[in-house]
Amino acid sequence: MATLLAAARISRPLSQLAVRAPHLKDAHAGFRPLPGFCTPLCGPQGRRSYGTEVEQIGERSVLITGCDSGFGFALARHLHEKGFIIYAGCLLKEQGRGGAKDLDNMKSDRMRTVQLNVCDSEDVARAVDYVTSTLKDSETGGVWGLVNNAGISTFGEVEFTSMDTYKEVAEVNLWGTIRTTKAFLPLIRRSKGRVVNISSMMGRMANPARSPYCITKFGVEAFSDCLRYEMRPHDVKVCIVEPGNFIAGTSLYSPERIKAIADKMWDELPEIVRRDYGRKYFDEQVAKMESYCNSGSTDTSPVIDSITHALTSTSPYTRYHPMDYYWWLRMQRDLLGTIYFRVFHFVRFISAAKARAPLH
Repeated sequence: MATLLAAARISRPLSQLAVRAPHLKDAHAGFRPLPGFCTPLCGPQGRRSYGTEVEQIGERSVLITGCDSGFGFALARHLHEKGFIIYAGCLLKEQGRGGAKDLDNMKSDRMRTVQLNVCDSEDVARAVDYVTSTLKDSETGGVWGLVNNAGISTFGEVEFTSMDTYKEVAEVNLWGTIRTTKAFLPLIRRSKGRVVNISSMMGRMANPARSPYCITKFGVEAFSDCLRYEMRPHDVKVCIVEPGNFIAGTSLYSPERIKAIADKMWDELPEIVRRDYGRKYFDEQVAKMESYCNSGSTDTSPVIDSITHALTSTSPYTRYHPMDYYWWLRMQRDLLGTIYFRVFHFVRFISAAKARAPLH
C-alpha cells in the first residue's frame, strides 16, 4: 500500500512532462520537492505558489561560508542586492585572492568579508567574535541566516581512494558544517532565524566513484534533520538544498584538477590494486568523470533562487531540489526502492510474528 501511495504522489509531476515538459532550472516551474518530505501548494500549470517574504530584510544579516567562488560568491552578491547584510566567509581572504577581493571592491557597508576556514575552530571562533561585534544588538538580536555552503569534492572508487582523502572531504563538507553551525547557533536562535545547509542529490542516492562525497552529504542530511527537530521549539527553521549537477558552474573541477587527482591517486595505489584493476580500467573511470563534469549546468540561478526562498519565505520548505528531471526521477526511483524494501520486510516481520503466536 505504501508503495502504491508513493507512486501516486509521483504521478503528478511525471504527468506534467507530457503537458509542457517543465525543466527544473526554471525557478518557478522547478524545484519540485521529494514527495513525502514537503508538499508546497501548486498553482496553475504546476507552478509552485511562493509564500510572502519576511519583513525588514534590510536589517537582517546572513553569514555564508565558501564565498571564494561558485554558489557562495554568487549568493553573496544576490542576497546583497535584495538588501541583506552579508557576512561572506572566504577561505582565501587573508591571501587577497578569490571572491573576497571582488566582494570588498563593492565598497558596500552591507557586504562584509570574513576570513573563514570551516576546518579551523579558531578561525570559526574569530568569525563569531567579528560578527557579534558588528551586530546592532547581539544580546536581543542575532544572525538571521546561516548558509553552510563551503564544500569540496573528489572522485575515485573505494579501493582507489585513500583514507586521507576520505578524511579531507569529511573535514570540510561534514565536520565543517557542524562546526560552523554549532558556533553560530546562539546568534541564530536569538533572531529565530534560518539554517540552510547545502547538501546534494548525492546526499540522497549513492553513486559509484563518489563515495567520499556521498558519505559526507548523507551526513549533512542526517545532521540537518536532527537539528530541525531540536530547533523547532525555538522557531528556527532548518532547510536543505540538494543541487543536481552544477559542477560546470561551481569551479569544483577543471581538466587540470581531474588529471592531478588521477595521477596522485594512481601513484599512491597499492601494487595489488594496480595489478588487479589495470591502468586501462583506471583511465576509463577517469574519462567517465571528465565526461560527467562537462555535462553539468553552468547556470547556478536555480540553486541561488532555492537558497533565497529558504531565507526569505515566511514558510520555507524542508528540502529544495534544483535539478533537471533526469536526476529528480532517479531520486524518486531510489525512494520507491527504499519504500518497497521496508514494506517487504515489515510484511515478513508480521507474518513471522503471527506464525510464532500461540493458538487460543
